[in-house]
Amino acid sequence: MTEQVPRHGDATSTAGEGDGAGFPAEADFPLEWGQVVETARSIAAVQEPDGGVPWPEGHVDAWNHVECLMAMTVAGLTGPARKGYDWLACTQRADGSWPMKIVKGEAVEKGGESNHAAYVAVGVWHELRVTGDEEFAREMWPVVRSALDFVVGLQTTRGEIVWERAADGRPAPYALLTGCSSVYQGLRCGVLLGEHLGDPQPDWELAADQLGHVLAAHPEAFADKSRFSMDWYYPILGGALRGPAAHARLAEEWETFVEPGLGIRCVSDQPWVTGAESCELVLALDALGDRERALKLFADMQHLRHDDGSYWTGWQFVNEKWFPHERSAYTAAAVVLAADALLGRTGGAGVFRDAGAHATDRPTAACGCSHARSR
Repeated sequence: MTEQVPRHGDATSTAGEGDGAGFPAEADFPLEWGQVVETARSIAAVQEPDGGVPWPEGHVDAWNHVECLMAMTVAGLTGPARKGYDWLACTQRADGSWPMKIVKGEAVEKGGESNHAAYVAVGVWHELRVTGDEEFAREMWPVVRSALDFVVGLQTTRGEIVWERAADGRPAPYALLTGCSSVYQGLRCGVLLGEHLGDPQPDWELAADQLGHVLAAHPEAFADKSRFSMDWYYPILGGALRGPAAHARLAEEWETFVEPGLGIRCVSDQPWVTGAESCELVLALDALGDRERALKLFADMQHLRHDDGSYWTGWQFVNEKWFPHERSAYTAAAVVLAADALLGRTGGAGVFRDAGAHATDRPTAACGCSHARSR
């Protein structure tokens, strides 16, 4: 018999859903839930008057902004989260994108990134799963639909999605593995949201199928960023890779990136562990049902916690200094989302675990596979 746990809203979620192996007792967890809420409040504390949630240096981008909104929703901070979604609706451009960087309401880098636009679908789907608020989802649906249409417009014939459209309208000449992995999750969440709202989007589903195949089978489609840990675990985090292939991928670079007792490196060639990447790997491990290592890694990165509940971005473990010397809202957000996934506190706890539930192999004639079929 599974334990019924409350979530923020009128509905309930069931602990043990998905392919996780069960949820730990909160007494055995590295943080009390009140401490998780305190971390979410540290995000709300830096939210700007217009609703944007900035990086420490002051700019807002849509991807990290959405992640912060998701964390505040998990903690029941509905007002600040909804203010952040209003910000997204107000700053979205006519083509469905957001500027790469916005400072004090002004676009300072005007290109539009595909992964930024796609992640809005993850946020809105997550918000619906946590709160059950259908009216909110319907209000945000035009924003999501425009954003994912922008994303799909950047897909190549082979199936990868290039990382940006420049301010002059030109698409980028290459795609990024981490970005496309996040885009994959965004497309899957958008498909689920559209079906839920009675407005199915088969073109997004086809785009996700083709992108998922390229992510799983065609590393040559992406610029080489293999020194970054994100390129290692993101195909799993975003849902394109599951099963034996995912476990093998983690095993291949585990010793390269994981620093026992500290977390994981941001890049393979620097002695620097980062909280956000560590918690994203926690989410990827949870998605594979590897909860023992997920819990261990989550506990290991708690040395980054500040007394006020915020988190230092990273730790340079040779010089033994915070690096950079900042506490970031996006790191706090990753901590909150990882805690929810591990504890199953809300209806959104499985949003990463479920990302690979609908994976379909759909190569194109352009990908070079012997069994490819045309689009």
